[in-house]
Parts: sequence; C-alpha cells; structure tokens
Amino acid sequence: MKPLLVLFLSFAIVTAVIRLSSGQFNLPLAGRIAMACMLLFTAVGHFIFTQGMAAMVPDLLPYKKEVVLLTGVLEIVFAIGLLVPRLQLPTAWLLLLFFILMVPANVKAAMENVNYQTGELNGPGLAYLWFRIPLQLLFIVWVYVTAIRN
Repeated sequence: MKPLLVLFLSFAIVTAVIRLSSGQFNLPLAGRIAMACMLLFTAVGHFIFTQGMAAMVPDLLPYKKEVVLLTGVLEIVFAIGLLVPRLQLPTAWLLLLFFILMVPANVKAAMENVNYQTGELNGPGLAYLWFRIPLQLLFIVWVYVTAIRN
C-alpha cells in the first residue's frame, strides 16, 4: 500500500510543480518522476528489511540476501534510468521485465504468509495477492504509458 501512496502522491505533487513552473501539463514526465520516487522508496526497504525480504525469494535461487540487495540496487538504477532521456526506453523495458520477474516472490510470500519486514510467517497471506497482483499490473501499465508509449 505504501508504494502506491508514494506513487500517487509524488505524481500529484510533481504534476502541480510542472504546471505551476511551465504553465503546461507534462504527465509522462510527472509519471516517470513519480515512478522513480516510488522505486527509490521501495529500494530503501531492500536494505532495511533484507532478512525479511530474503524469505520471499523463491527457493530455487541461492544467495537470497544478495538477491534482495541486488534488486534494491536495480531499483535505484531504474529510477535514475527513467529520468535520463537517452536511457529512458531501455530502462522502461527492463523495468517491465523486472516487475514481471517479481511476481513469483510475491506469490511465495502470499502462499507462505511471509512478513517481508521480519521474515516471520505471520504476513497477510493469500489476501495479499488480491492487492499485489493488480498493483504489479498498474506498475507495468504506468511504465508503459509514461516511458514507452509517450
């Protein structure tokens, strides 16, 4: 829920700032900046909740903590890439792939009731997927509309 709030709130603020400063709306730019803010926000979680997020990594992958740290670094790289015009398009396509590849971790977390902050098995369970899968789809559409299609 927090990433969604960060995405929408930052989009609203950036849209207003762009409108006030330029007299025009630039929704694709505002959308990319908002996605970058959301990615930076979620990247921080990878470094704060490394142990808990490692419990979400599918069992077939070794080095779970390292995978969590790497994905946190990737989120920072994606945030920067979305804001660099020359890198925007390749970054957006890689980010779409990244969002798709994160689905198994979210499914595992839901199936095993993983609490991503602690790694304990007292998380929200399958109800989490009713929110997380549509959220993941929203992120995919958001990136496509603001960074690929524009």
